[in-house]
Amino acid sequence: MSLMPTMIELLARARVDLRMGLPVVLTDGNSAALAIAAECLSQERLKDLQDKGAVTLALTARRAETLKTPAYDGDTARIAVPKEAKLNWVQALADPADDLSMPMKGPLNSERQGSAALHRLAIALVKSARLLPAALLVTIDQAAQLAASHGLTLLPQAAAEPLMSQSSPLHPVAAARLPMAAAEAGRLHIFRPEDGAEEHYAVEIGRPDRSKPVLARLHSACFTGDVLGSLKCDCGPQLHGALAQMGAEGAGVLLYLNQEGRGIGLANKMRAYSLQDQGFDTVEANHRLGFEDDERDFRLGSAILKELGFSQVRLLTNNPKKIAMMEKTGIKVTERVALKVGENAHNSQYLATKAAKSGHML
Repeated sequence: MSLMPTMIELLARARVDLRMGLPVVLTDGNSAALAIAAECLSQERLKDLQDKGAVTLALTARRAETLKTPAYDGDTARIAVPKEAKLNWVQALADPADDLSMPMKGPLNSERQGSAALHRLAIALVKSARLLPAALLVTIDQAAQLAASHGLTLLPQAAAEPLMSQSSPLHPVAAARLPMAAAEAGRLHIFRPEDGAEEHYAVEIGRPDRSKPVLARLHSACFTGDVLGSLKCDCGPQLHGALAQMGAEGAGVLLYLNQEGRGIGLANKMRAYSLQDQGFDTVEANHRLGFEDDERDFRLGSAILKELGFSQVRLLTNNPKKIAMMEKTGIKVTERVALKVGENAHNSQYLATKAAKSGHML
């Protein structure tokens, strides 16, 4: 029946549920669990989970490394939550804000028996919801009945997990002429993903010839740099420098991808900034939060270029990963065009870290 939600739609619903502090029901054929985002947990719901059985806190291996506890499942750590644990205990493990003032969190009991499949799925879900990568799980019986009686979203792991690693298809929604300071001959295209996530934009300068390599840039949204003129990064100058270069050449396309903070969201980016103020570099801050160096999906940029009719680019970038992803997804990069702008006293160490740890060609 077409009125029933698809798995992609159920995943979108689950992300909203998690952000609202609601649990979701996860199943893998052999077992089932209630899962809730640690960041949005309330004391009342923690008590409800504890009343149902033994609660486990799922963390990424990155966060577990900071907590000095083993991740027996490779990329995932399962930490037993004590029966008497309160909300502040959970939040202290999930959020590194007070790690330096309260370095001793343990002793922690990391589980190693049984499957971590549902724990891994729960972390992927809260990550995709732009929340801290930490979730609480408790094993349950009669999952379908509990989900139905409590109005909870139910996700079978076999159907949900493959979709989590895919890049959502994008569809054009609207486009219109947009004169800009960089070029009066501008046009803005809006693309909407099927998975309910943020829309992405393509800024077309002039009328680029689709049969030739187009001057292009994949620019990830940066509210602090693009809008506020932050001096902590070089994003704002890169955005305006790329548009200015396209305007000077008379043609180009800038893809504005809503993947704030290298894909972790603005709230987590501010958490990372706070950790940087404690002395950690940008990569170390991401790791302490439980994220990888870069959580962005550059395949989105390739999909938009193809939708617009481009197959070759002269890519404005300092990031070799963008070049590799373009080539891997069928967009030929005929030239890398360097974009070295915006260095100042506030971001020189940040740029040095990007070069040393992320391979940026600066």
